[in-house]
Amino acid sequence: MSKRIKDMITIDVVNRIGDARDFLVINASRLDAFSQNTLRLKLRDKKISALTVKNTLAKLALGKLGVNGLNQFLEGPSTLVWGGSDVVALSKEITKWAKDLKQLEIKGGSVEGRSISPTEVESLSKSPGRLELIGMIVGLALSPGANVAAVVLGAGGTLAGQIKSIADKEPEGTVTAA
Repeated sequence: MSKRIKDMITIDVVNRIGDARDFLVINASRLDAFSQNTLRLKLRDKKISALTVKNTLAKLALGKLGVNGLNQFLEGPSTLVWGGSDVVALSKEITKWAKDLKQLEIKGGSVEGRSISPTEVESLSKSPGRLELIGMIVGLALSPGANVAAVVLGAGGTLAGQIKSIADKEPEGTVTAA
């Protein structure tokens, strides 16, 4: 392959990747065509991209983007996977597919410039995602206010209940002097 062709392909790979910086590397070469097509379509639905390209060209493109930590995983058949709402969602989806399709192998990845092994990818897939963390933080922020409201409503509810029970004991039509 000539240098000019390599440069054109590298530029195309850089353009496809865009501003993504978190990647997983998988080996999907042992999947049959139907399984690969199904995998790609399902990933596309979740806004996850998969690109199979020569390792040397992938290294050149990732080098131009400043992404480090993937060179050790770009040996043999490799497919770059990136996208999704966050890297946790990406790792959850790929881990799920690796369990469903036994021939799919997770080789590793790069998160915020740091290499992660296949076992770290699996442990990352078990952690809460971005939206789950936001929900947890909001819940923690709102819990003191909810506790105060419960205390106020609890005392008010008790007082209202006692007044109602006293009112129910008195026969109707009797007026008590104050």
